[in-house]
Amino acid sequence: MATSAPRIAPSEAYGSQAGHYEQRTGAFRYWRELLVGKLPARRGDTVLDVGCGTGLCLPLLQRKVGASGMIVGIDESEQMLRVAAERVAEHGWDNVRLLAAPVAGAPIERTADAALFCAVHDVLQSPAALDHIFAHLHPGAPVAAAGGKWPAPWLWPLQTWVAALHAPFVNDFTGFDRPWRLLAELVTDLRIHQLAFSTGYLALGHARGR
Repeated sequence: MATSAPRIAPSEAYGSQAGHYEQRTGAFRYWRELLVGKLPARRGDTVLDVGCGTGLCLPLLQRKVGASGMIVGIDESEQMLRVAAERVAEHGWDNVRLLAAPVAGAPIERTADAALFCAVHDVLQSPAALDHIFAHLHPGAPVAAAGGKWPAPWLWPLQTWVAALHAPFVNDFTGFDRPWRLLAELVTDLRIHQLAFSTGYLALGHARGR
């Protein structure tokens, strides 16, 4: 499905507006909670929070992995990571590592037990970024992704609303009809759940062996 989305520079959301990101994405809170809740991470696991932004998933992941686990947050926006670092310091989490780098070149120093992709459409459309992440996952590691998508064709009246909602956070809407298409090549038993009248999705599976 193709549609034209009004262009609002993503840098406005991920740069100077980083401090207001949580308010601007409040509508996605339920999706974040659902996504992390479905990720079968356990106490002591290392989880890659890919495109972690201001760290909105960190409290939810902490409940999963506990103090003995590790969370590696990756984001190329230094402004966003500054907000995430403030969150980490406020809670006194010493098991969080934040990497300010493009996902495709992030200096990940360990092999992780799980990966989370929350509302990171551009990352999911980058073969280089996905290859880099999956190269740092144990075979069979659980993977969970969620975000927006174009609605089904018969729900075309929702297209304009979806475009306006996601335009500040998406550089390129290519693949927005099936955002999980590249994940399907790297994940076994991929299961897709449509959300919110098919304007969102939840994708779950496990990393293929290498």
